[in-house]
Amino acid sequence: MPNSSNRRHFLHKVSLATGALAVGAADLSPARAIEPVVRTDGHHFKFSLAAYSYRNLLSGQNPQLTLVDFVDDCARFGLEGAELTSYYFPASTDETYCRTIKAECFRRGLDVSGTAVGNDFCHAAGAKRDEAIAHVKTWIDRADWMDAPVIRIFSGNTKSGQTREEAHRLAVEAIEECCEYAGTKGVFLALENHGGLTAEASGLLALVRDVQSPWFGVNLDTGNFHSSDVYAELEQLAPYALNVQVKVVVKPAGGSAQPADFQRL
Repeated sequence: MPNSSNRRHFLHKVSLATGALAVGAADLSPARAIEPVVRTDGHHFKFSLAAYSYRNLLSGQNPQLTLVDFVDDCARFGLEGAELTSYYFPASTDETYCRTIKAECFRRGLDVSGTAVGNDFCHAAGAKRDEAIAHVKTWIDRADWMDAPVIRIFSGNTKSGQTREEAHRLAVEAIEECCEYAGTKGVFLALENHGGLTAEASGLLALVRDVQSPWFGVNLDTGNFHSSDVYAELEQLAPYALNVQVKVVVKPAGGSAQPADFQRL
């Protein structure tokens, strides 16, 4: 892992990048059900680290670190929050565990900035679809127990024999059902640009247009577009971002990974 000074240097660069990200495309107005996020002159970005960044240390048969160790590092790096990815919670996670990890964050001066789940909402009616919706609702409860304001979700992928339109409709319906429940807990659901229906900005914007919920928005991942102009795609989605996950590289179509241009972001 990079040392602390390198991490601080990275976070400083990110602070410049994300400060610009929110205003770059504020005048874009595609047809939509949700409005762009209002950012007043007094707003500022809170910086946290996603546990997914520690995936090689938090997973496997014998993880090298615990979530509390991860929280310790977030505090050590001078961050304001910790994003506690669902993948690294124990199978036995209950309300007591969630409130305990929240307390560990609080004692270190950190917010639980959010959590993230893996889901696929493009399954047709049946057990797999029911399981995906139930899984997200379970994590809405857990986010509530941790005072986490937002959950990163996925749309899913078009299935064999499905049209894209069918997959889109199924995703919209599942997101709306989960958002309705999330709203009762005061939790936002943020859809990531993560392949499948959201591999391109146009696909994610179509979901933004069709999902009818004030508890819905975008989780903008700066490393997940692979078109010829990834920055243009990021610009289209920035106004709807509830959360931004900044990566150090981008990979345009037909090219290799290259350092992210933080000033351009």
